[in-house]
Amino acid sequence: MRRAEFEVNADANPEEITRFMEEMSFGFLGTVAADGSPSMTPLNFVYVDGSIYFHGSRIGEKMTQLKANERVTFMAAKEYAIIPSYFSDPLLACPATAYFKSVRVDGHAVVVDDPREKAAALEALMRKLQPEGGYKTIDASDPDYIPRLKGVAVVRIDADRVSGKFKFGQNLKQAERDSITTQLADRGLPMDADTIALMKQFCPHAQKPVGD
Repeated sequence: MRRAEFEVNADANPEEITRFMEEMSFGFLGTVAADGSPSMTPLNFVYVDGSIYFHGSRIGEKMTQLKANERVTFMAAKEYAIIPSYFSDPLLACPATAYFKSVRVDGHAVVVDDPREKAAALEALMRKLQPEGGYKTIDASDPDYIPRLKGVAVVRIDADRVSGKFKFGQNLKQAERDSITTQLADRGLPMDADTIALMKQFCPHAQKPVGD
């Protein structure tokens, strides 16, 4: 069971989900194999207007599974910091944990046929993965791109349910939280400052008005 304090409700906090999904470019697609067993595929993606787009070959295991069963699950996650056990306890391993963000999308996959939508999705993916440019804009009416758009598969995932889990010590008492932020600051790994900021942002007290 997911602990309620770590949940990020997509209806109540759509901007948090959107910001995270727009930041990420790599995730895992869950499909159903022909024998009913689960299948997982790592892939690049782009998040546009609440939908996930990815591309690939028009044939292959993934496309065969999607055509047979459009129901999918998609997951993206980012680990910010490993919190070692000795931050909280000098002997026991039990307190060791990780602070992270994750978003899960349950929905259905649609194979995109409209060349304009395909071009827009691929252009959005290029802008994310190659923001420095260095390529000709993908245009469905460009003769150079027309045959390539026909030859590539683009899939859109339309969400039926979106759920997030952002774990940054929301379950800790203030003294415990302060101790961990101090030790993260002293450790100074590349993501530790970001982790401290997120611990403060998602601290339960920070999300409630203080007094009248």
